[in-house]
Amino acid sequence: MALSCLLVMLIGVLSGCGDSVWNNPYPTSDSSSNILYSSFSERPKHLDPAVAYSSNEYALIAQVYEPVLQYHYLLRPYRLVPLSAEQHPEVIYRDSEGRAMEKESDEGLVAFTDYVIAIAPGIRYQPHPAFAKDEQGNFLYHALVPDALDGIHSIGDFPQTGSRELVAEDYIYQIKRLVDPDVHSPIAEFMKAYIVGLSGLSNRLEAARIPGKATDLNAFGLEGVKALDRYRYRIRIRGKYPQFRYWLAMPFFSPMPWEAVRFYRQKALQQRNITLDWFPVGTGPYMVVENNPNRRMVLQKNPNFHGEYYPSQGEISDRENGLLDDAGSRIPFIDRVVYSLEKENIPFWNKFMQGYYDASGISSDSFDQAVRFTIEGDVGLTADLRDKGISLKTSVLTSVFYMGFNMLDPVLGGGTENARKLRQAISIAVDYEEYISIFMNGRGIVAQGILPPGIYGRREGEQGINPFVYDWIEGAVRRKGLQEAKILMSEAGYPGGVERSTGKALILYFDTVATGPDDRARLNWFRKQFLKLGIHLVIRGTDYNRFQRKMRDGNNQVFLWGWNADYPDPENFFFLLYGPNGKVSAGGENAANYSNPEFDRLFERMRNMESTQERFSIIQQMQEIIRRDSPWLFGFHPKSFNLYHGWYRNMKPNLMANNQLKYLRIDVDRRARMRRLWNRARIWPLASILIILFAFFCPAWLLYRRQQRAGAL
Repeated sequence: MALSCLLVMLIGVLSGCGDSVWNNPYPTSDSSSNILYSSFSERPKHLDPAVAYSSNEYALIAQVYEPVLQYHYLLRPYRLVPLSAEQHPEVIYRDSEGRAMEKESDEGLVAFTDYVIAIAPGIRYQPHPAFAKDEQGNFLYHALVPDALDGIHSIGDFPQTGSRELVAEDYIYQIKRLVDPDVHSPIAEFMKAYIVGLSGLSNRLEAARIPGKATDLNAFGLEGVKALDRYRYRIRIRGKYPQFRYWLAMPFFSPMPWEAVRFYRQKALQQRNITLDWFPVGTGPYMVVENNPNRRMVLQKNPNFHGEYYPSQGEISDRENGLLDDAGSRIPFIDRVVYSLEKENIPFWNKFMQGYYDASGISSDSFDQAVRFTIEGDVGLTADLRDKGISLKTSVLTSVFYMGFNMLDPVLGGGTENARKLRQAISIAVDYEEYISIFMNGRGIVAQGILPPGIYGRREGEQGINPFVYDWIEGAVRRKGLQEAKILMSEAGYPGGVERSTGKALILYFDTVATGPDDRARLNWFRKQFLKLGIHLVIRGTDYNRFQRKMRDGNNQVFLWGWNADYPDPENFFFLLYGPNGKVSAGGENAANYSNPEFDRLFERMRNMESTQERFSIIQQMQEIIRRDSPWLFGFHPKSFNLYHGWYRNMKPNLMANNQLKYLRIDVDRRARMRRLWNRARIWPLASILIILFAFFCPAWLLYRRQQRAGAL
């Protein structure tokens, strides 16, 4: 019997030498399906476009919702193009009497700006139970009771769905939702300052609010936003604010059908986590069909999608890189997108290398396995990744991370020459090139001012360096020597880090929420950078709430901060140093509490200008002022490193667009071949062990049987 079992095991193992893949985490039936595989480590908190404001939320909702504008996928610098709109909004400037004005009118005379938007007819929403009706035209699921939800655990469990056409009123309804007291939109206060009547609507909605009962937004008008007909509407804002067009490309200004809001506000559904935060409703190329935070999230192609075409224009290099091979083809190309829960980096990396994820970032754990730097400092892939046909794409993010100085502090702050030279000396001493090399694996570039690459107004080369921290030598930028920083320290009244007037060592305080074991090396590095000037840096670790309170009260000296662009315009960065936006005085985003009358005057002049040569010149003046005053140590702009398998097509990093999925293509056949090649089961060790066991047990079994027969005789 034992001999028979061994034979069966050996035959079973050897029969597994075929072409099947044993470690495939997905159903075998999906192997030839047009599916893109990705991952998530934490479920997005909000999928409601009026509330969502983080990158992991936008990664999903940008595939579902369609604002009127979007960013061109291939062209650089970034430019807006129509999405659900038929054309770019018509912009009309008006005076205080409401009369139309010339486009070249002085900003101070413009009282209002009208944006007249025409959406394309024939666009329909995805199939959804919120639209389902019976034969009499009554909604099937707008008055649900708990007993009616037996067997309903997700949005896909409803037996009936419906749809309808997108109309202008849907955009107006969404704008009203920005000030709905039950919604809590993060841009409500900002938009109240611009959209005419939005503040008044907010007050009326708050007054009409009944706890536990939903407010019917359709019963409330909005003075500054009007439907002109079924497909056209007008938004009126105060003054002249050209950057408003960028907001029109953000999910906040996507259409929202009132039927979906009414459907999701039913308590019976909310108790089952069937809400707008879990299952969005849009007109875009994809729809969320599964949202299981403990396992996976799934997007599926919207069968009602109105259709769009892959762009025919791009940069010169795009044609060379094959990014225009699909020009004019109908999108989206991918049928389904599966996001699987991966909490740890190493399992994710292993699955990527096995071909079970189509793309990957590079964590610190896997950086050395993926990237090699040449002697010249160029970035390349390791031989293992090159052999697999994996490609690397890098891009500098439209972000800036900086060390801020509290300009209200009596030691570091203010506009005195001594304080300015102290800040300049620190800016030279803190070697961010070294920081990027040690702590970021080279994934960043040192900031020369406030504007990242790709933002209008940034200069490159010799004209774009910070002359107070760097020199231009033999065609390259080079940090000033430490000796120059020490001279500045002496001129500031702190020779060798000792205050000349008192003889006491200079002590500065660095507030941070980074207090974990992994942060100690970074904090010690900062301490050593200051010590090069004789400055003793005291690290004050604290929890996030207390840190925020210190920032609001101005009870700090040195801190780390960062900003990621909302839209590709210099106004979105310079406002971080605009005096009236001070953190202490106004609760704004000017965390350094910097105030310079000349800078503020130039900002007010620049912010609403069209991007002309005059505006470019003003931007250079503003850069020069803040480089000299040094309210920030201008840190770095992070650089993303992303890996893509050879079957992953049409990928071009776009730091402004979030709706990239519709442009991507997967070569399913190539992926299936590579998976089989890379994941062949290595059964020879097990087969060898079984053969050895067979060779060992066979003589013993025969001897045992011979002894039994002899005993019987």
